[in-house]
Amino acid sequence: MKTKNKIPMRQCTGCREMKSKKEMIRVLKTPEDEIVLDTTGRKNGRGAYVCPSIECLDKAIRNHGIERSLKTSVPEEVYEDLKKELSKIEKQQ
Repeated sequence: MKTKNKIPMRQCTGCREMKSKKEMIRVLKTPEDEIVLDTTGRKNGRGAYVCPSIECLDKAIRNHGIERSLKTSVPEEVYEDLKKELSKIEKQQ
């Protein structure tokens, strides 16, 4: 008798939609308090999930969703770096 595997679901901090973990991109706060994009979803640290679109990242910045999820304030230059990295990822897809 085979059981169905559960698909891990995560909520986007921008659009607040529930999607599978594989569809999302993880914004990560490392133990060294560095904030980076984790495309693998396996690095250590506290994570916040965002859809792979600039619009969702902009919404997450406006409603402070990433800051709330990471439980820390995020400097403006980090948001600019995240936008650059996300635009590279969008172009690849």
